[in-house]
Amino acid sequence: MTTQIPSNETETCPAQALLKTLSGKWKPEIFRMAVDKPLRFNQLLRDIEGSNKQTLSSALKELEEVGLLTKITIKQKPLHIEYHITEKAQQLIPIFHQLELFK
Repeated sequence: MTTQIPSNETETCPAQALLKTLSGKWKPEIFRMAVDKPLRFNQLLRDIEGSNKQTLSSALKELEEVGLLTKITIKQKPLHIEYHITEKAQQLIPIFHQLELFK
């Protein structure tokens, strides 16, 4: 009798899921910027050289779906949306600070 492992449990290293989550165009850069301050879409378009609306929107949505960013609508005039780092993502900050030491 053989046991099949579901595809979402095939990672052999605990860090593999995290690396998959942050892989993709602009996600690491967005995450790094979100650590410092809330993000706005148009500001990201200006700050990330070479970015475009479609890939940036997709990256933000994916980071939101995995629980690293949360989207908040600010109902002041003018109405706008900000992306904030979540508590789950804050737990990853020390890990990234350690990785920065290996530059």
